[in-house]
Amino acid sequence: MSMNAKTMATLALGVVLTFGAQARETDDSLSARDARMNWWREARFGMFVHWGLYSGLAGTWEGKPVGTRGGMEWTQQRVRADTDTYAKRAIPLFQPTPDFAKQWASLAKDAGCRYLLFTTKHHEGFALHDSKVTDYDAGSVLDRDLVREIVEACRAEGLRVGFYHSVIDWHHDQYEYAKSKQLPHPLNGKPYPNGRRDHAKYVDFLHAQVDELMSNYGTVDVLWWDYSSQDFQGDEAWRSTDLMAKVRAKQPGIIMNNRLFRSAEAGWKSMGQDGYAGRLDTKYGDFITPEQHIPATGMPGVDWETCMTMNTTWGYNEHDRAWKSDETLIRNLVDIASKGGNYLLNIGPKADGSVPEESVRAMKAIGAWMKANGESIYATTASPFASLPWGRATRRGDTLYLHVFDWPADGVLDVPMKANVTKAVLLAATETPLEVKADGDRTRIVLPAAPPDNICTVIKVELHGPLVVDPTP
Repeated sequence: MSMNAKTMATLALGVVLTFGAQARETDDSLSARDARMNWWREARFGMFVHWGLYSGLAGTWEGKPVGTRGGMEWTQQRVRADTDTYAKRAIPLFQPTPDFAKQWASLAKDAGCRYLLFTTKHHEGFALHDSKVTDYDAGSVLDRDLVREIVEACRAEGLRVGFYHSVIDWHHDQYEYAKSKQLPHPLNGKPYPNGRRDHAKYVDFLHAQVDELMSNYGTVDVLWWDYSSQDFQGDEAWRSTDLMAKVRAKQPGIIMNNRLFRSAEAGWKSMGQDGYAGRLDTKYGDFITPEQHIPATGMPGVDWETCMTMNTTWGYNEHDRAWKSDETLIRNLVDIASKGGNYLLNIGPKADGSVPEESVRAMKAIGAWMKANGESIYATTASPFASLPWGRATRRGDTLYLHVFDWPADGVLDVPMKANVTKAVLLAATETPLEVKADGDRTRIVLPAAPPDNICTVIKVELHGPLVVDPTP
């Protein structure tokens, strides 16, 4: 073999080895991501908590309602209050009871939630932990670490725990709000009250505060960023790539959403609440976050989580009475699971940490349904059917769960599939088999005259062999 041939062979071998190493690295990376995503994909249901200084204001400013609908966690921005005025009004009202966190965790567990995610800092800038880089925090103001109290309460109930953290900050005096025309700020359009600002100093502060949260509370399962704009996002706004790397170094198993960015590659197509796209390059985050919306057909191949309020506000508002019904909330959960997503349902506690009675009652109703039917939600995959006129479906291996919203008048459930059904039962009464009839490309299941559950009755169907879907609903 000539020297030239040897050189070429060595180079070729090097290319093969390099490509193989890259392939293994990619495979390992995908495997690691799947491993950390597994519990979340199986959980399907989590409780979101928006709680901060705004909770004490309760949607009221100077004795008048700020609004009867929409987010009261934005009160400072809505009334255009500067930080000093806002803090003077809000801080005296924020007095959490000693056992508020245990009440939250118990409520989430009883509702069937597998994780609890709460605001460590919202846009107002008030941190709920004992922070060493600011005095606008629970440690300085209340001599309490509210984050620690919540984390410990969640762990005592066996819940996974997640931190919401706003990268917007209406309090920090170096946050250059004029850099974006799309991100909210109480003083938008006005000059900086303290003169020239240096946004890099704010980003240093942001990184330092996130480091505290990642270092001082043990394992953190989810970090839910909020949020960026199309005109100010990613590395330019928050040094996001570096920030995510620092978080991963501290918490290798953590899951992060995509809101440090607002680009097409990161799963966004606009600034609207429905501005998500059905694709995501996972270097920008692990999952997409549709807000107040359930994607019509899900997002196949993408991890996603719909976050939604029980009324119309995230933060507590004493004037908002537009509560969703138990039927709506339970069917939302079923609908989302049937499309392969997670449901992150929000409660907005009052200033003392107590949960509004309407939210408590709703969570208990969901919990009662989940106690009987949770098997059809947890660790399931999306429906094999494009649509079902009478309800929804989920699947786990060879088991199909049919969620019936509209009970058939003739007592026969028409399922658009050809399959070998070995057994069909009501999930809430598994001892009594239901009659199943094969009818060409359809399967008919004979049901009781009346539904055991008027909101959603679940039929558990065990299959053997392939399931062939009839494209005609």
